[in-house]
Amino acid sequence: MSRPEGPIRRQRTAARPLADLITGSIAESCARRGLAAVDIVTHWPDIVGAGLAARALPMKLVWPSRPDADEPGVLHVRVEGGYAIELQHDAPIVIERINRYFGWRCVGRLALKQGPVAPPRPPRRPPPEPDAGARGEVVRRMEAMGIGPFEEERLRDALARLGAFIARERGPAGR
Repeated sequence: MSRPEGPIRRQRTAARPLADLITGSIAESCARRGLAAVDIVTHWPDIVGAGLAARALPMKLVWPSRPDADEPGVLHVRVEGGYAIELQHDAPIVIERINRYFGWRCVGRLALKQGPVAPPRPPRRPPPEPDAGARGEVVRRMEAMGIGPFEEERLRDALARLGAFIARERGPAGR
């Protein structure tokens, strides 16, 4: 059976939330470390706050050795040396936030390990907005293709903005 001539076309798939992609890629790593819920790693800043997340990092969640025990787990947290005492003092608040996030009493105690914590990455800056000329060109192209007129001006503006972003990404060859 011969391969058809011409370029291979890939079918486009719908965009998926980043959380769906992360969960699959780090679930195995988290399972080896005892983190049954990947959310504790991926949502650590949401759970404990940005200030504490910059100085402490969850390492593993250890459950009781007896499966029939109805005891919560111990969360091992790496914390920078100078903040260990502060985190020890705030441990009940952190435990309450974690358990409230999960909706059940999964953590009963924190075990602190002093060590370096990598600084959090700064958030990515959004791309610059397309200029009025690029948006106007998209509107002209939409009208030439018979798309429009729009009753809602906001819808037209949103489509023009999206089209300008796509055109900028594709570059001159993709126009």
